[in-house]
Amino acid sequence: MAALADAGLTAYHAVAKTAKALRPGDVCVMIGAGGLGHIGIQVFAAMSAATLIVVDRNPDAVALAGDIGADHAIVTDGTHVQQVLDLTGGKGAEAVVDFVGEGGSTKEGVAMLRRAGNYYVVGYGENIDIPTIDVISTEINFIGNLVGSYNDLQELMALAAQGKVTLHTTKYPLDQFQQAIDDLDAGLVRGRAILVP
Repeated sequence: MAALADAGLTAYHAVAKTAKALRPGDVCVMIGAGGLGHIGIQVFAAMSAATLIVVDRNPDAVALAGDIGADHAIVTDGTHVQQVLDLTGGKGAEAVVDFVGEGGSTKEGVAMLRRAGNYYVVGYGENIDIPTIDVISTEINFIGNLVGSYNDLQELMALAAQGKVTLHTTKYPLDQFQQAIDDLDAGLVRGRAILVP
């Protein structure tokens, strides 16, 4: 449960903001279904009637996303942006929640966002590179997210107590930290990797 107070709180904070801005019939794209994303998917499914599309490079993470609440789960294979556009009638999503923030996710995320859409930045590692005229002419918004509040944590714990948010973890003994890092780099961890003393 300790991971809920860290990764879970971060995911909840961003997704709760997103869910409040969406209505039934709207579409949200989540980039990343790993340690943060798998929690965000469950929170979104519990809080919103909007359609949820999840994209991730790891087929196992995509399968998990479909199992825990995504309406559509897509492997990032070079066709994923077009698949999202096809699912949204060519317009893009009202919201994109980017749990990755690197490796080209921001460029792809903006391409999946519709006019006047909101882009929620959670993950980090690269710059958002978009001409200011494109921001102005399409009236898109970029919203940063850090960790949540005590109230966010209370609400997240209520969802967990109701069984609506469950952590998916792989545990490693503390002395196997390098194996945990290697497994994360290789995409072998579904959800969170936890080091146990």
